[in-house]
Amino acid sequence: MTTTLLPQIAPTADQINQTKAAIAAYVQRIDANPERRKGAYPYYLFHPPGQPILGTVMVFHGFSAKPHQMWRLADYLFRNGFNVYQPSISGHTYINPAKNWCQIDLRPEIAEPLKQKIQQDPVLQNYLANLSNNSNNQVVRPSFMQRLALMARLTELEPRLPEIILAIERDNDPNFDRYFVSSHLGYLTDARDRLNELSSMPDPIYTAGLSVGGSVALAIAADQPQRIKRCVAYAPLLQIYGEDRRQYVELAGPLDIQELGWDPNLRFPVGALTAAARFGKTQVFNKAQRLRQTPTFMVLTENEDAADIETNQKFFREIGGEGNGNYCYMYPRADLVPHPMVDPTEVSQGMSNHYWQTMYQETYRFLTTSKANLQNLRSLRQDPQLPQVSF
Repeated sequence: MTTTLLPQIAPTADQINQTKAAIAAYVQRIDANPERRKGAYPYYLFHPPGQPILGTVMVFHGFSAKPHQMWRLADYLFRNGFNVYQPSISGHTYINPAKNWCQIDLRPEIAEPLKQKIQQDPVLQNYLANLSNNSNNQVVRPSFMQRLALMARLTELEPRLPEIILAIERDNDPNFDRYFVSSHLGYLTDARDRLNELSSMPDPIYTAGLSVGGSVALAIAADQPQRIKRCVAYAPLLQIYGEDRRQYVELAGPLDIQELGWDPNLRFPVGALTAAARFGKTQVFNKAQRLRQTPTFMVLTENEDAADIETNQKFFREIGGEGNGNYCYMYPRADLVPHPMVDPTEVSQGMSNHYWQTMYQETYRFLTTSKANLQNLRSLRQDPQLPQVSF
C-alpha cells in the first residue's frame, strides 16, 4: 500500500452532526420546491465520529447529470479513508432548466421580436420540430451542417446577431450586459454555499469534478485557496469544443432552442451551455493565477466532444504546469476514452472508459501524496501498491 503524506484527522461527533444538519437544511429547501428533480439530491459518505480520515472530498458531477454519476469514485474514496460530499451543481437539483439552471438569455427587448420572427418562419419551425424529435433517448446535438444552416438562417432574421455574439466571445466586453441577462455566476455562488455546509468539518478539503463539474471544482479552489488543498478536474469545460460548435452555442444559446442531455427525460435550453462556457472562461481560465498555490490534476481525452482541448492545455500551462506541482494526462485517441470518463457504464460516441480503475487509483494517489503516475493511467492492470478498485 502506498505511503500517504497526509496527517489523519478524526472529526468529532459535534463536527459531523453540525455538518449533517447544514446539509439537511439544504435538502429541506430542495424538498420545499415543487420543481425538485427526482434522483438529483446531494448525498454524503461520512465515517463514524472519532475515526481517523484523510480529509473530505467535494465531488461535482457533469452538466445535465446527477450526483450519482460519480458514485463509484465517491465510494472508492470513502472506502479508502476520505469523507465525501456530492452536491448537485447549481440548479441541477430542479427540473425546468430554462428557469432553474444557470443560463444566458438575450434581453427581452431583443429576444422577443426575434422569437416572434422564428415562430413565424416555417423553415425554422420545421427545423426545430425535427431537432426535437428524438425517439432514441440519446444526446441530441445538431450536426456540423445543421449548425451552419441554423446560424445562417438566424442571421438573416436578425442581422445584428454576429455583432451581439462578439459580446460573448470577448472578455469583459462592455456590451455584454447591454445584450444579455446571465446567471452563469450561480455555479460559483452555489459551490460556496455547499462548501459552507462543510464549515464544521476539519481541514483538509479537496475538490473533484467532471466537465462543468470540473470547472466548478477548479473555480471553488481558486475562490477559496485557503480551504481547498488539492483539486482534480476530469475534462473540465473551460470552453466549448470546436469553433463551429462554440459559434452555434453562442448564437443559438440565448434563443430557447433546446437539446437533450444525459437525463433522457429532461431537455435544456442551449443557453445553459452558453452559461457553462462563460463560467469556465471567466471564473476558471481567467483566474488561473489564483490556482498556482493549489496542486491540480487534470485528466483529458483526445476523443473530446464537449470541452476544448487546447484551452485546457493552455490553462494547465497558466497554472504553472508540472513544474508547479500539477499533473495533466491526455488519453490518446486509440484508447477510446470519451468525455464522460468517470463512470465506466456511460457511453458516448460509442466509447466508454476502460481505464477508469487506474484513473481512480491515480486520483487517490494525487489526493494523498500530491503525486501522480501518469503511466499508470493507460494501464488496464491496477497498481498493486495502491488501494484496489473492486467494483
